[in-house]
Amino acid sequence: MRDRLAGLPIARIVSSPFLRARDSAAPLAERLGLAVRIDDRLAERVLATAPAEDWRDRLRRSFADPALAWPGGESGAAAARRGLAALADAVAGAEGAVAIVSHGNLLALLLHSLDGRDGFAAWAALSNPDVFHIDPAGTVRRCWNEDD
Repeated sequence: MRDRLAGLPIARIVSSPFLRARDSAAPLAERLGLAVRIDDRLAERVLATAPAEDWRDRLRRSFADPALAWPGGESGAAAARRGLAALADAVAGAEGAVAIVSHGNLLALLLHSLDGRDGFAAWAALSNPDVFHIDPAGTVRRCWNEDD
């Protein structure tokens, strides 16, 4: 990501507090001479507190019913609200592009909120890492693993 994104006019980097997200953001931040801002709202959604063998089916069902919250977990609607608030705050006052580093489940919820795509299908299609460009009008374009 560092090399692929370093040529963009990135003025700010905001990351989930999770170590894997911070570790993903660090090389780009170092190359650009930027500090990584941490926003707890970009943390991955907790689907449930107890592991379940049918976690994939539970995930699919949670995308189909945004109000569904498994025991100890967060509903898709609640996660999307906090993620959208984090996005809005991340870009507020930025004098250039903002790189936001988060996680697949939350990212799929945000993509659904922004352009209506099927959240579970979007989650299943993600690569690791994956990068999307969201323009000021809210148009979303995947820009990872492309030649352009």
